[in-house]
Amino acid sequence: MAEHHPKGRLDEATNTETVGHEWDGIEELNTPLPRWWLWTFYACIVFALGYSVVYPAWPMLSSATQGTLGWTSRGELDKDMKAAAATRAKTVAALADMRIEELPKHPELMRAAVAGGAAAFRINCVQCHGAGAAGSKGFPNLNDDDWLWGGDLKTIETTLLHGIRQPGDDATRMSIMPNFGSDGLLTAAQIDAVAGHVLSLSGKARGNAEGAKLFADNCAVCHGPAGKGSRQFGAPNLTDAIWLDGGTKDDVVAQIGKPHMGVMPAWTGRLDPVTIKMLAAYVHSLGGGEQTPAPEPEAAATP
Repeated sequence: MAEHHPKGRLDEATNTETVGHEWDGIEELNTPLPRWWLWTFYACIVFALGYSVVYPAWPMLSSATQGTLGWTSRGELDKDMKAAAATRAKTVAALADMRIEELPKHPELMRAAVAGGAAAFRINCVQCHGAGAAGSKGFPNLNDDDWLWGGDLKTIETTLLHGIRQPGDDATRMSIMPNFGSDGLLTAAQIDAVAGHVLSLSGKARGNAEGAKLFADNCAVCHGPAGKGSRQFGAPNLTDAIWLDGGTKDDVVAQIGKPHMGVMPAWTGRLDPVTIKMLAAYVHSLGGGEQTPAPEPEAAATP
């Protein structure tokens, strides 16, 4: 039950005035806030009033008060975006005017191209090559130094421009491996023998004379007598144990019998030339890029 006492009565225990109220024997002491806290509070009020005058603050039906400074977060963002666009425009113009082979001579521009290519890769290429460009079965790993067509900047750019087996592009990379099994060119036993010989080239199986003879008659024209491949035909090196479609006996047998022929899109017309150039720079930077076009392996010469 509340009772009232004269205001200003001193509490004996604390020697502090009370506010004159009592609730079931409990009285409230009249303890004022510290002066520094009050001044800070008043300063915050003054600051808030000033802020609401000079900056956008009070919402209205379709907008807000503009503030005397005319500042807006959207305006600041627009300014930053224009500055970034101006910087990017200089880089894009420089890349457009430069042959891709000249990029390594300009380290700062090369770094900008690689950064732009990384962004473009995440949008256009990860679906097949993976986020880390490590690929998967049937999709090349772009981190190693194994290249079907070549790994220098210009060659990578050409592959991006025209794709692999892209219908309608006369300059596309084109390699066709015969269906030795489904077309009846070799029997199942002969395919098994060739597969054994192919695996022996990378030390994964023991060689056999029949497979070696069949390989020389049917496969060496593209892969070379020693199986080291040929970039002229996009024929893979069979001696390095790097496999696009799998390296087990069953995988090799399947690839000989009815080979998997993947398609990479031609990016001409889908991406602008500068973005393609940046993509080439990024792929080249992943670890396996070549400085100049690598010569064909001597053992890959066509007999």
